Amino acid sequence: MRTDGVRGVYIGECVFFMSILIVDDDNSIRKVLRIRLVGEGYDVICAANATQAYHHLGLVEGSSFNDSIDLILMDILMPDIRGIDACKAIKSVAALRDIPIILMTASSDAKHLEEAFNAGAMDYIAKPFRKVELLARLRSALRLKIEIDKRHKRERELTEAARDLRIANIKLSKLSELDGLTEVFNRRYFDKGLEKEFQRAMRNHVPLSLIMIDIDGFKAFNDLYGHQIGDQCLKKIAALFRSVINRSHDMVARYGGEEFAVVLPETTEQGAKDFAETLRSQVRALNIEHKAAPVGDKVSISLGTASVVPCVGMVPADLISLADQALYRSKSEGRNRVTVSEPA
Repeated sequence: MRTDGVRGVYIGECVFFMSILIVDDDNSIRKVLRIRLVGEGYDVICAANATQAYHHLGLVEGSSFNDSIDLILMDILMPDIRGIDACKAIKSVAALRDIPIILMTASSDAKHLEEAFNAGAMDYIAKPFRKVELLARLRSALRLKIEIDKRHKRERELTEAARDLRIANIKLSKLSELDGLTEVFNRRYFDKGLEKEFQRAMRNHVPLSLIMIDIDGFKAFNDLYGHQIGDQCLKKIAALFRSVINRSHDMVARYGGEEFAVVLPETTEQGAKDFAETLRSQVRALNIEHKAAPVGDKVSISLGTASVVPCVGMVPADLISLADQALYRSKSEGRNRVTVSEPA
């Protein structure tokens, strides 16, 4: 509800609060129009010339456009800037383009009327005014303005809905790529990502490295501390892996159960070994208690690394097999260590 004393205007069966800008250099005409329109429930603003109208509309330097005005009633002939020229200037601004402009004229010159419509005026009204005709033309113009505003609102709502849907789809797509517990990539994404990097390495004749990782004695950890603590352990280790990886094209994934895999594009055998050793030492530094550990009394990991420059005839499974064999050796030779695969 408005509290400024301005009454609403019935257009159809709805009440609207419409604002009209009157632009005329004749003070008596402005007063008459203001009295009539305020009496009909319109909010009225008056300007004695186009320059004052520009101020109300925010067309002067340093001001913002005022699109709260619903209709402009403007004289064609004014001393500073003609109404037709002012109409062109207003219609050239995208934020004001939908404000209907009705030009007022005491002239019946067809040239003036043609100019008015070419400038973007919606309608014209002849002086002296007949009240019924004036109000009818205003209501017709304002109905159109209301419909335009409704259309723009629907367009904005549709645009926002489409944007929200795109964002939701992106989030769903990302969620479908992540392991629900550890929030690193899942096995399905790992398979696709490794295939992509394998093909890229083959095209570019660059090395590709893979690290396979197993948490030592994790079944015993679960049996001793329970699955909830086991899940917390997996999440801590996965978070550590994510924090250590600092290249955008490197990838860590949960391979299955307590196994993880790290894909390192354009990384040599020595680089993969060094990175694996960093992971091993930092997991040990987490100091996660494991009284049933096969090595010491803290959680540790075993790692196997493999590095190849893919060539024709090779497939990603070959690289996985090499890293798996190296991991098996790490586990069989005492765990809590890094083993580099034999040359392919």
